Amino acid sequence: MKLSENILYYRKAAKLSQEELAAQVGVSRQAVSKWELADAVPELDKLLALARVFGVTTDELLSERAPAASQEQGGPSEEEPPHIRPDAPA
Repeated sequence: MKLSENILYYRKAAKLSQEELAAQVGVSRQAVSKWELADAVPELDKLLALARVFGVTTDELLSERAPAASQEQGGPSEEEPPHIRPDAPA
């Protein structure tokens, strides 16, 4: 998966709107939209913030491989968001 797809995937898995994610990362909703559409790429500090919000490593966020749960289930599950670690530092 591309970075843009990963951002979208993890945002939906975390059940966040673009506005909610933008507020947590410190950007506009339009910036999040551009990232998800691959019209722009987040700066390094924003990548770190995204990884913290999603509870994943930057390696997972930047990985071209689909998240494990996405490969097994075909996408985020309503019941159990994949790869979202509640114990990850904010």
